[in-house]
Amino acid sequence: MRKQQAPQHRRRRLRLAVGTPLALIAAGVLAYGAVFGTFGDDAEPHAAAAPAPVPGDATAAVAAMQPGWNLGNSLDASPEETSWGQPRTTKGLLDSVRAQGFKSIRIPVTWSDHQGAAPNYTIDPAYMSRVKQVVDWAIADGLYVVIDVHHDSWKWTSKMSTDHDQVLTRFDATWRQISSAFRNEPAQLVFESVNEPQFDNADNTRKAQLLNELNASFHKVVRASGGNNKNRLLMLPTEVCTPDQRLMDGLVTTIKSLHDSRLIATVHYYGYFPFSVNVAGSTRFDAQARGDLDKTFKRMHDTFVAQGIPVVLGEYGLLGYDHGPGAVEHGEMLKYFEALGHAARTNKVTTVLWDNGAFYDRAKRRWKDTGLFRQMKSSWTTRSATASTDRVFVPRSGRIKDRTLTLDLNGATFTALKQDTTKLVSGRDYTLSGSRLTLKAAALTRLVGDRSPGVNATLQAGFSRGVPWRIQVVTYDTPVQTDTTGTTASFGIPTQFRGDALATMQATYADGSNAGPTNWTSYQEFNTAFAPDYAKKTIRLTPAFLDTVKDNARVNLTFHFWSGATVTYRVTKSGSTVTGTTS
Repeated sequence: MRKQQAPQHRRRRLRLAVGTPLALIAAGVLAYGAVFGTFGDDAEPHAAAAPAPVPGDATAAVAAMQPGWNLGNSLDASPEETSWGQPRTTKGLLDSVRAQGFKSIRIPVTWSDHQGAAPNYTIDPAYMSRVKQVVDWAIADGLYVVIDVHHDSWKWTSKMSTDHDQVLTRFDATWRQISSAFRNEPAQLVFESVNEPQFDNADNTRKAQLLNELNASFHKVVRASGGNNKNRLLMLPTEVCTPDQRLMDGLVTTIKSLHDSRLIATVHYYGYFPFSVNVAGSTRFDAQARGDLDKTFKRMHDTFVAQGIPVVLGEYGLLGYDHGPGAVEHGEMLKYFEALGHAARTNKVTTVLWDNGAFYDRAKRRWKDTGLFRQMKSSWTTRSATASTDRVFVPRSGRIKDRTLTLDLNGATFTALKQDTTKLVSGRDYTLSGSRLTLKAAALTRLVGDRSPGVNATLQAGFSRGVPWRIQVVTYDTPVQTDTTGTTASFGIPTQFRGDALATMQATYADGSNAGPTNWTSYQEFNTAFAPDYAKKTIRLTPAFLDTVKDNARVNLTFHFWSGATVTYRVTKSGSTVTGTTS
């Protein structure tokens, strides 16, 4: 897990517990930096898009912000903009994001490392100018922009229960400076009070009181700063931005008490937690994961939208996708994002994709997974059909049989099955009966050729709307592992994957009790307890997993692969030495 993700990951886990992550800056100086481009190479030429007028109605304005994208792990990074691995933000980057079809951009900002001591908590003028430069670039592109107080939420506002006066003083001072610096920005700029607010050493009642106090104080400070801030759209979060019913009800109470029609509610959603990170055997976007999504968006609608309060899903994604490849299987991920886009549209929720560099490559300015982005983009306007799987596994030897997939048509109709531009023949190569698509043995035999392990062919099922569904035809043999030794700091199980892919891992002791850091289930968390490396032909057991294993106690591992194959393995730890055997 990368350093910058640890705090965010910890906050996501909290979601299970609660519900189931100055001196004033002279305006002339700021304007000078924006107009005359004092930041060197950052000032790239671009074709500016005149911002459309912001609707007077907050609900209409929030609808105009759909869809949105997060500039994550940049201005919210600590201590500097590039500290968490993302390149310095340029005008060209924002131009390219706008060209992808996004209407708004959330720019998370962490102020802590650029702020002086009490009593003024002065924000470094150069940093304020840098934030303003990025904001102005985005607005010039015609984007709505959201800025906030971001990782400060766990760096210092979380201490409010035990250091109330100092935290509130610093919070107010921070927003007075931001409000002053941006008071004349156009209405496209939105302020968000604090990202994922949390409070240490406080019970639920006290947390609710503290958050209400922060939100109300933010509202008072911004509105009193004058200029365009008198009517600027302001966004208020629930505790930890969790869409739990109790927390959303509390936010409704706060919003109604402020008697301000220009307020927005905001929450975050990263899916049903076990599916989101691939733990507890939740490898598929099944009925439970889909049900969690549908119920959550309905709660957002019924709690906020139905009462005339617009809502922005300020962050969404899948936690496992942030932590490394493979945690969430590709087809299951496509189904999740397709369903989320539909749920957002039907419940009138504006969405802002959390992207810390996992989705859009900011250096190359292209999507790392173009198929995934096509699915996301399609979901902004329509539904796409999906299927029970995006991979058909054919054994390396033996008779090849018909294979059947179940289609989830989502209101579309099937049109064709293709390999590249060649249509497969209905009746000969495949049959369709209702929602059951069967690939015939003769077609599979042709497609796998000499049955070399791995992907032998890629098909596309086309439909009357949305994006096609990709089906990979894969030849596999049961993976083979071998004995090895290593240390708790570096231990990998030699694995010949033979065309297969790892789905999950179970870990138990000889008495059947669970082994590993996630001791409430035998199925450990992908990329946190274990991680496959297909190029190096190994499955790594992490120090986080091995450090929790009992000394001299044998651990039985069961590796589950996407073909349906399972392989058992045993490891024993003695001090820092780890021994692995196949029997």
